[in-house]
Amino acid sequence: MAIKFMENRLAKYLLEAKEELKKVTWPTKKDTTKYSLAILVFCLALAAYFSVLDWLLNMGVQYLLSLVA
Repeated sequence: MAIKFMENRLAKYLLEAKEELKKVTWPTKKDTTKYSLAILVFCLALAAYFSVLDWLLNMGVQYLLSLVA
């Protein structure tokens, strides 16, 4: 009884998911390329920012350690 109930729930879920996917407005290839490029540029800018911040903090720590030694 429980297995049949689970199969019915799974089948219902899959059918409803298929119906919902028909309502989705998928982005065009141009939009996908544009968004991917924007994300890539943002990630590269963030990486550059954190690299410079890391370098500055490293220089600061080295300076403080040179005062102690």
